[in-house]
Amino acid sequence: MQPGNKLVVAAFIALVLFPGSLAHAQQDQLNNTLHRLDVAAANFRSTSADVEFDTVQTDPFPDTDVQKGVVYYERKGSSFQMGVHIAQENGKPAPKVYVYSGGTVKLYEKLVNQVTTLSKFAQYQGWFTLGFGAGGKDLEQKWDIKDLGPETIDGVKTEKLELVPKDPAIKKNLPKVTIWIDPDRGVSLKQVFDEGQGVSRTGLYSNIKVNQSLPSDAFTFKTDKNTHVVNR
Repeated sequence: MQPGNKLVVAAFIALVLFPGSLAHAQQDQLNNTLHRLDVAAANFRSTSADVEFDTVQTDPFPDTDVQKGVVYYERKGSSFQMGVHIAQENGKPAPKVYVYSGGTVKLYEKLVNQVTTLSKFAQYQGWFTLGFGAGGKDLEQKWDIKDLGPETIDGVKTEKLELVPKDPAIKKNLPKVTIWIDPDRGVSLKQVFDEGQGVSRTGLYSNIKVNQSLPSDAFTFKTDKNTHVVNR
């Protein structure tokens, strides 16, 4: 028997005869990853990164939307803020800023000079911290987790985690999330949100900087007397 075939047979025997051992090893791997995330979260203060969001729709008709910009995250005690500064959409200038702070999301669209405020978002903070400063215990509270093993992205060794929401209301709109996370820094290099009904959104993060100073406008934007304000 050739060496390659021997490995296949050995793997099959291990799977059939010792399934409990395999499950135990997978659980140990997950526990190790979550512990490393807890350690990283204890030291997490801030992150900035270049980002590309690719939204793909397959039903009822194919469509793709690509946004590029910069993201900022900051945690001080139990307080958390996120800012997303989009520079372009589908290759064209489309300046807009999303800010999450204190349970409220604000969207500033510069081209139409409008601010839209969405309140009562505190219950979704787990979404915003996902893969950026969230500890292992934080993830376990909100998600059923599978550790799918290591994978290298842009030269960085990550752990690929599959997350399924425990909250049925959230699961209805977000069946599954897959993240490729650096457990030692507590940051994601890639995220895929399966939003169901033929829609998925992928976030690709690069030039990641952890615990460095953030710009003064990371979580704000400039308006004027003509800015239209919408509250929802």
